[in-house]
Amino acid sequence: MKQVVLLLGGNIGNRLNFIHRAQQKIEQRAGKIIRSSAVYESAPWGFSAENSFYNQVVIVETSLGPFDILENILSIEKELGRVRSGKSYSSRTMDIDILFYEQEIIDTPELVIPHPQLHKRRFTLIPLVEILPGLIHPGLNQSLTTLLEHCEDKSSVTLIS
Repeated sequence: MKQVVLLLGGNIGNRLNFIHRAQQKIEQRAGKIIRSSAVYESAPWGFSAENSFYNQVVIVETSLGPFDILENILSIEKELGRVRSGKSYSSRTMDIDILFYEQEIIDTPELVIPHPQLHKRRFTLIPLVEILPGLIHPGLNQSLTTLLEHCEDKSSVTLIS
């Protein structure tokens, strides 16, 4: 079994409900969630929107490879009402990002792991540090705690539950 670390988030509709529904679908299709962070609220990152985001990091124990995980989470996003419209950031019911897959580094047009923006985003680093503070980022060779301490993003991230 492998461990994959996912970030769940959305800013449309009942945000907490969408996170719970995403968790259920992940457990049905990807593997068992063995650990999850608290849920945090933050402003949109990289674009403007009326609603703030709820985010949570989960660790999933899986027998699936990274590309199969990607296929499943894209399907889950769509089932939960995610509409993709181009490459720019936008409001969404659910976004699921693969942050880490074991300590693997993957760089293809379809999939980049570790997530290429995770070290730039407090809304990602704070829940990551909550559950994996000592994890070393395999590409940057720094702990998540160190990455958070040096993160240039100073936006507010508030504990929800």
